Amino acid sequence: MKSLDIWLDEYSFSHRHVTNKRIHFICVPLIFFTVIAFLFCVPLHTFDSGFTLTMAHVTLAFIFVYYLFLSVPIAIGMALYSVLCIAMCMLIQSLSHGHLVWIALSIFVVAWMFQFYGHGVEGKKPSFFKDIQFLMIGPAWVMTNIYERAGL
Repeated sequence: MKSLDIWLDEYSFSHRHVTNKRIHFICVPLIFFTVIAFLFCVPLHTFDSGFTLTMAHVTLAFIFVYYLFLSVPIAIGMALYSVLCIAMCMLIQSLSHGHLVWIALSIFVVAWMFQFYGHGVEGKKPSFFKDIQFLMIGPAWVMTNIYERAGL
């Protein structure tokens, strides 16, 4: 398995233009959220307490392990963001009367349009065309930038 530094260096190669970086800094977390939202809409089991286990919960456990192998600090940051995503899914689902999937789909499409625009400005193809794992590295890249800006 490649180290996080190697993944981030490769990812950064196609994310150098300031416009593309700014777009990714906003759209990567939005896309991560929408994927979690889609998975949140797939219930697996409702417990007597009223808690519903969803595909998002299960998937996020595997995602956490993936990030844990790359970096403990990134795994912690992504776990915190994942909890926020689940909380937002619950809020949007209740406020929208069950229309979370449509709201997420709208955000997903618009965010990807911006991502591809950013890569057009950059003049380089998205990294995931080279290796699908870059779809998981994008959020780690954003988290790394957040840590750097916070001085961590």
